[in-house]
Amino acid sequence: MARRTFGSLLRERRQELSLSRQALADRLGVTVTHVAALQAGVRKPSLRLLRRIADTLALDARELFLLARPAEARFLWESQDRGKPVKSAWQRLADNQALRAKARISSAELKVLKAVSLLGRVSSERQLLFVLRAIRLAIEDDWKRW
Repeated sequence: MARRTFGSLLRERRQELSLSRQALADRLGVTVTHVAALQAGVRKPSLRLLRRIADTLALDARELFLLARPAEARFLWESQDRGKPVKSAWQRLADNQALRAKARISSAELKVLKAVSLLGRVSSERQLLFVLRAIRLAIEDDWKRW
């Protein structure tokens, strides 16, 4: 059995409703070539268009989203709690003694990185190390000026 795709679902539903590509394009406010590209999997719909498709074809918007954007769907499934709490980037760095030793991270620097991680924009240990290097360079530049 072939894997269900956004394009195949769009095509099947369009045909069930006896709509031509042109008729669907007119209802969605896009070109017929755009509908063809969506069905072929060459293009992904914007979120606004995704909503119009769901409303026009009476389909579940969540299912359409997951089919149209599989990378985002994988992100959603991977980030779900599977019985274990998901560790933050800072917690993973704090737990990784080898990486902390390699980067020579002091306890004071670890506290600063914890504060940085609270901003909510840091998703990996690598990003924290980048921030640490930037801080170290800024401090080094200040010392050179004095």
